[in-house]
Amino acid sequence: MSIEKVKNYLKQFNLENKVIELTESSATVELAAKALGCKGQQIAKTMSFDVEGNTILVLLAGDSKVDNAKYKSTFGVKAKMLGFDEVESRVGHKVGGVCPFAINENIKVYLDVSLKRFNFVYPAAGNANSAVKLTLTELELASKYISWVDVGKIIE
Repeated sequence: MSIEKVKNYLKQFNLENKVIELTESSATVELAAKALGCKGQQIAKTMSFDVEGNTILVLLAGDSKVDNAKYKSTFGVKAKMLGFDEVESRVGHKVGGVCPFAINENIKVYLDVSLKRFNFVYPAAGNANSAVKLTLTELELASKYISWVDVGKIIE
């Protein structure tokens, strides 16, 4: 259901044909990279956070993690990820398929600068067996992002 919701959402940007439906799971960076035949760093993982009762999404490169000091400096609060059981109701997608497309209202989306190293990235497309290959310009457009942020650090 969520992948259809994402495809319908992406139609407004003429990007629905970029959705890739997979036969294997793409629920983690490692699984997605294997299924798509790309490097893990090109997977745009979408992380969901609670900021003073509001939900935000931050997309980071697959080889990055949130740097708590940078996050607090950017958002003014300590990073608090949504609980597994909260994600679907607050975002609109289940864990493993969380993406910035066809999400619930009033969610702010931010893109981490760790993604800027790539010509294109692969965020999920609404379920644990999907992705969408997008240029950064397409990602900016379709995610309706608020701004680029620097809250990640590359995992060595």
